[in-house]
Amino acid sequence: MEIKEVKHRKKQYLSLLLLADEQEDMIDRYLERGVMYVLDDGGVKGECVVTDEGDGVLELKNLAVEPAFQGHGYGKALVDHICKTYQGLFSTLQVGTGDSPLTVPFYEKCGFVHSHVVENFFTDHYDHPIYEGGVQLVDMVYLQKKL
Repeated sequence: MEIKEVKHRKKQYLSLLLLADEQEDMIDRYLERGVMYVLDDGGVKGECVVTDEGDGVLELKNLAVEPAFQGHGYGKALVDHICKTYQGLFSTLQVGTGDSPLTVPFYEKCGFVHSHVVENFFTDHYDHPIYEGGVQLVDMVYLQKKL
């Protein structure tokens, strides 16, 4: 398994990016200013994008694993890689996600704790309703982890 930074042609991974953020113009808001990593294990299995939000905060903007390989530890491997790579450079890793039974428990298992909520984020910023695990996403839940 190898995790490598992608510096050019990040949109070649658009199908993976859209698994975590299903509206392309929302991805466009952070993709070029972010640092992208892909996890290759006999082919690309996952990706993530992080951005510097200032004040020592690194934000995990996008994290996706190919559906056939979810639950195999690839998402956690990407989170662990980000923590190791940026430890000492940032004080906090944060992630904003929908209040979903699929994503919140994953981040909690990775050591994140609830920080704050942005009400109506998904209904205000997306041009269609977003569902995950049978639940419509309305509010953005932010979780943080000390680096």
